[in-house]
Amino acid sequence: MIDPKEGFHWLLKKLPISSLNLRLDFDLFSRPHYAYCIYQACYIAQKLSLTKISAIEFGVAGGNGLKAIEAIVEEIEIATGVEVEIYGFDSGKGLPKPEDPRDLPYIWQQGFFAMDENALRQTLKKSALVLGDVKDTVADFVTKYQPAPIGAVFHDLDYYSSTVAALKLFECENKYLLPRVFCYFDDIMSSNIGIISESVGQLCAIKEYSQQHDNRKLEKVNGLNYIRYFPSRWNDQIFVLHCFDHPLYSNYIHPDLDRQLKLQSCGAWLIVNS
Repeated sequence: MIDPKEGFHWLLKKLPISSLNLRLDFDLFSRPHYAYCIYQACYIAQKLSLTKISAIEFGVAGGNGLKAIEAIVEEIEIATGVEVEIYGFDSGKGLPKPEDPRDLPYIWQQGFFAMDENALRQTLKKSALVLGDVKDTVADFVTKYQPAPIGAVFHDLDYYSSTVAALKLFECENKYLLPRVFCYFDDIMSSNIGIISESVGQLCAIKEYSQQHDNRKLEKVNGLNYIRYFPSRWNDQIFVLHCFDHPLYSNYIHPDLDRQLKLQSCGAWLIVNS
């Protein structure tokens, strides 16, 4: 029997819904996790009076994710008034040779997910490709590109070692970061063969990053699936970098300017709770 909620979601995907908020709430983008992270980052930027942010994808491969980001950004820029720079990191040659058992060489191998650079460049509208060994490209990224504050990062480098290198991006100065950076990690969900845990792969890199930094913590967004209309696998793959030392971290951004819970009369309480 078809789950009524799943059937309704399928129907929504077939309808020409133009409202950005509805499409965000109902996961109607081809990559709803990308849309969620970019929109949340733009919301924070808007509340902090910032006019521009950066979105980054680590692990471009064929380029489908980068193209999805470009399409999403077109809509969100119009809705929020926040411009989004897009950067795609990749070796350009597929996965490198695994260098650590925690890279999961039993499921990933050198040369997987290669890029056709020429074909991809011809289709990109605004994304900048940052090609080379991630250890090197991350090291000089902010100096070379002077990016707008980074607000959304999509991690799909597969390996533990490559993710460790990518997370060094978060050691840059606060001016290159939003106070909270939304991150999606593609390779933290398990399979019967992958058997992912916090001792291997991306989860291990995430755990170590938070252990090694006092003022910056990379943590999963707890309970996200409970506030989504259609709970999904990607809800468990969203993390946020909290930059406690960021000068804008404590700036109030809630849409309600005054939040109070007034005492209700006994009659009102009975009506509400009946």
